[in-house]
Amino acid sequence: MPASASRAAGSESDAGAAPGSGADAGVAPVASSATSAGSAPPALLDLEGKPLPQTDQRPTLSSSSFQQRIEAIAQAIISGDAEPASTAFFPLVAYQQVKDVAKPERDYRFRLLANFKRDVLEYHHALGAAAADAKFSGITVPERDTKWMAPGSEGNKLGYFRVLRSHLHFTLPAGRSRDFELTSLISWRGEWYVVHLHDFK
Repeated sequence: MPASASRAAGSESDAGAAPGSGADAGVAPVASSATSAGSAPPALLDLEGKPLPQTDQRPTLSSSSFQQRIEAIAQAIISGDAEPASTAFFPLVAYQQVKDVAKPERDYRFRLLANFKRDVLEYHHALGAAAADAKFSGITVPERDTKWMAPGSEGNKLGYFRVLRSHLHFTLPAGRSRDFELTSLISWRGEWYVVHLHDFK
């Protein structure tokens, strides 16, 4: 079902407004090129190629890997091409361990990842004609609302941290800003990953 126009467009305001100024919101800076060049992605497999297990480590917004993933998603929204940001999405190797369904790979590819790519294009269109000139200015995450989701609470075999309703902030050339909801971040091995970009589908 397509999202409503108001949800698809996000919220628009003057560029001078400070997003996420509430006491419960954490604001992650945009990843610099130096940071992006010097950080390796978190390991998902051990030296024998076997999936590493989940941990109960709480993620932080200061993680350079997290900043790189969010930057990749933001650039995908600006360009309208979700493919380069697919590696920023919750990893398949993790989803296979977490999801309590018969064929998690199919659910991942044909529902979650397909919806992610659709949402990226939806947000790109919402940026309008000047999308290519938009600048990503950061993400606001309501860290105080982070919850540990115990096994069985969301059809999950393993526990993870979850935080809902973060917001991505963009600045347009005309001095206006555009904010988009990032519906759900969940953790894997102490890192935040996007699992639902725009609403639950």
